[in-house]
Amino acid sequence: MTSVLKLPLGLKLLGSGQALPGRVVPTAEVAALCGVDAAVAEARSGVQERRWLSDGETVLTLGAQAARAALGAADLEAGEVDLLLNASGSQAQPIPDGAALLARELGLLGVAAYSLHGTCLSFLMALQHAALMLGAGLARRVLIVSSEAGSKGLNPAQPESTLLIGDGAAAVVLGPGEAWRQGVPEQGLKAARFETYPEGADHTRIRGGGSLLRPADPGVRPEDFTFDMQGLQVLRLASQIVPGFLERLWPGLSRGLPGIDRVIPHQASLAGLKLMARCGWPAERTEVTLGHLGNVIAASLPLTLHQAVVNGRAREGDTLLLVGTGAGLTAGGLIWTL
Repeated sequence: MTSVLKLPLGLKLLGSGQALPGRVVPTAEVAALCGVDAAVAEARSGVQERRWLSDGETVLTLGAQAARAALGAADLEAGEVDLLLNASGSQAQPIPDGAALLARELGLLGVAAYSLHGTCLSFLMALQHAALMLGAGLARRVLIVSSEAGSKGLNPAQPESTLLIGDGAAAVVLGPGEAWRQGVPEQGLKAARFETYPEGADHTRIRGGGSLLRPADPGVRPEDFTFDMQGLQVLRLASQIVPGFLERLWPGLSRGLPGIDRVIPHQASLAGLKLMARCGWPAERTEVTLGHLGNVIAASLPLTLHQAVVNGRAREGDTLLLVGTGAGLTAGGLIWTL
């Protein structure tokens, strides 16, 4: 599957918010669960600490908290949203759709609510979808929520992934972009692209939970319902496809940042960030949250975007590159002028 967007689509960030679990988990604690050396674990993962859900917190309560924060930043009430998009890899339950459960948490009635699920790239896919809906006049205010509880599905026998994953939620409220005014470029998506290479489909997976592998099937093990990642295979495939993908997204991206003010990457892993750095992207223009949040699956991108916005490193008129890879293996990226 390949999709590409070449025409500008208006998309304005009205507000963003985040919600982090109260429990801070240092890498030494996770390393002890996995039976590995703490110093080695931190050096290899690049993560010093992450957040994990504690008692009373769920993927839904966290998502609703982030949504309310984003609505507050946009000076809007929940009832003023006409589309809710759940862009999360962690689902509270298979049925009903997680967006309906989030809508219930937020007290939304009669508002369109559904999910876009592309694992770690769910937020980018939702951004593109929101721009299309706004551009077609089918929505005026779109709320995107990415909420993750990856810690609930970790397997300590796989230290590579267990050391990376953190929990958290982020949300954005979007409206139609504004045209040229007071020297600010037209707001919106300038380019978007997604490419899937299914030879990597088994490199990152949770086998159980669907119709192919049920709890009552013979030979089923508890670990079939936990996260399974073959990180070296993922990195090898990504290193092959990412340079060409970047050029197809925006010419020159595999060698620098032409016309890009700031990079907001998915925080896949330390090795993944180093792979992107080989494209000649200066560290001072790349937003990194891996060290204190870990890989928060689909919420990594909006959490990193939110922190760049609130800290003044991404401002109105800036052109951002939001980019990453997800299970599948899928590469995705957007060029967005705030």
